[in-house]
Amino acid sequence: MSSPLSLNSTILIVGAGTWGISTALHLKRRGYKHVTLLDPYPVPSPISAGNDVNKILELGTFAAGADSDERFVANTLINEATKGWLEDPVFKPYFHETGCIIAATSEAGRAHMNSASGPSEDAGWLPLKTKEDFQATMPKGVLTGDFPGWEGWWMKKGSGWIHARKSMESAAREAERLGAVFVTGHEKGKVESLIFEDGDVKGAKTLDGVEHRADRTILCAGANAGIIFDMKDQLRPTAWTLAHIKMTKEELQLYKNLPVLFNIERGFFMEPDEDKGELKMCDEHPGYCNWTVDPQNSQRSSVPFAKHQIPKEAEKRARGFLRETMPHLADRPFSFARICWCADTPNRAFLISKHPEYPSLVLGCGASGHGFCHIPVIGGFITDAMEDKLEPRMKHSFRWRPETAVNRKWDDLQDRFGPEGSNRMMNFGDIVEWTSIQPEIAEARL
Repeated sequence: MSSPLSLNSTILIVGAGTWGISTALHLKRRGYKHVTLLDPYPVPSPISAGNDVNKILELGTFAAGADSDERFVANTLINEATKGWLEDPVFKPYFHETGCIIAATSEAGRAHMNSASGPSEDAGWLPLKTKEDFQATMPKGVLTGDFPGWEGWWMKKGSGWIHARKSMESAAREAERLGAVFVTGHEKGKVESLIFEDGDVKGAKTLDGVEHRADRTILCAGANAGIIFDMKDQLRPTAWTLAHIKMTKEELQLYKNLPVLFNIERGFFMEPDEDKGELKMCDEHPGYCNWTVDPQNSQRSSVPFAKHQIPKEAEKRARGFLRETMPHLADRPFSFARICWCADTPNRAFLISKHPEYPSLVLGCGASGHGFCHIPVIGGFITDAMEDKLEPRMKHSFRWRPETAVNRKWDDLQDRFGPEGSNRMMNFGDIVEWTSIQPEIAEARL
């Protein structure tokens, strides 16, 4: 039986990425006195998906699915996040309401984009049918491509992008100012195992041999959560690929305050980062896994790893995206590249719950590719789960649900798309060639 929860309880958070930082912030705002985070890296962790220049954010209500409870959960999440980005001083400076363009190319992609819960003129979106329509969304000279087969929608307000790294750092600073303790380093901050005693979890042990005992342990380890605790196949670590291109001073001015451009089958880009003068882009695809097989039980699992390179095939897709949109940039060398990991649940609903067998263990994971934009509020929901205060529909959606992962289809695309030849789950084990960043380009960004 877990100890009674009070503001004097010791709370240990495993993982100081997006959700771990948010949880620490909300715990401190609620008055919890003893909050500690463990992570191998200081904030912002180089392997955190949130350690990024920018992320897409669409404000307001946009929920898929016919189930009313599902719509309630999705709308609650985005509406609370919207309030956070617009009103919370910790996050407000990092939201840029520049608008958003969503597009598709194939018949299947357009059908998905234009589904009942998709963009529409009634919801304030403007249709885009021709290359001239797309080119007119940005200053002359930005979009010079022919946009072959593209159709889409443009939302001028109520959407845009967020500076991910800066918002993470801001939240961490505020949590630390309020008294949260960050323990980082490969030895001091990396969790070797949870501490199991008397049918419960009593904290975590780090590589330096220290036992960090706590009244409540919250697992916010992202794609690595399954390495620390048996998630019963509920998480599939999945990676995506991104690259940066160095821009000139003149281009930085031309590309300022651009709407996000996102083709669900090709890729996306946002305005360049002013700090380093780089334009970030991603090639779109359902994702990569890194499949390994346990020789003792033949169980297959995807194991995350860090790499500041992307497969050559991803570079080819990214440059193909540029040739359709901004061909004048298509052959420019990359100044940075990396793979970025997340963890998919079978239905891409979050996993935020007390564990049914270990009452002192709280799970905050399963971001499923759409978790970062909730950083202003996700820690509040995780704290609600710890306090048994989640709204019933939220609790049901976020529950521990291993029954949904029985005989899981590991190659499920989960409503994601890619170009022809890449519209499938891919395996890093099949990759032979990786990009290499030119040293003079990489040095120029330091």
